Amino acid sequence: MSAPRAPKVDAGPVALARRTLLEGVGEEVAASFPGITRLGGQIVAALYLAEGARSMDELSAELGRSKSNIFANLRGLAAAGIVEHHREAGARHDRYRLRGKYPDVVIGAYIARLRRVVSDKRSLVRRSREILADARGPEATALRAKLDALGGTYDRFAELFEMFPAMDGPLDLEAVIDGLPRVVLDALVAVMRRAVGFVGSRATKGRG
Repeated sequence: MSAPRAPKVDAGPVALARRTLLEGVGEEVAASFPGITRLGGQIVAALYLAEGARSMDELSAELGRSKSNIFANLRGLAAAGIVEHHREAGARHDRYRLRGKYPDVVIGAYIARLRRVVSDKRSLVRRSREILADARGPEATALRAKLDALGGTYDRFAELFEMFPAMDGPLDLEAVIDGLPRVVLDALVAVMRRAVGFVGSRATKGRG
């Protein structure tokens, strides 16, 4: 089966703006989720711009890519919790839509992924520490110190995640920001500026 023809390129401002959004979201999603290509991000943008759910054939025709590539990325997007599918009564094929508003659905999926990464890395540090056990010598001592420091860092991250409810879906970050008192936002920004400034100054000293 031959690949579908690429859609005719329209140089008008609407088409150009649409294509720019598709490409930008494609790069954003591909950079944030391993296993999902830029095409996957373009699918996210296409579903956001669509008036309703889209079939795989419709996405293939709109984006000018083969159905096999579309399907592979839809699977990855579904596994990440960004896309869901359903089949209408009497229909022969599934239709796909975002699990929530964009970009809320991507933010929620990214935070869920980050939570899993922290959990995985804590397990990795524990396994490495168990293998090291009571080994002696300078190398073992240095490695143990590194593992203890890394484990402490990931434990702090895990404590932070435990303060928030488990999420399985979109996160309305705009609502979170709007719901925080101004004094809390100011304090958070101040803490982040100090942290970034500290890291930057430490990195500068290390290069000297």
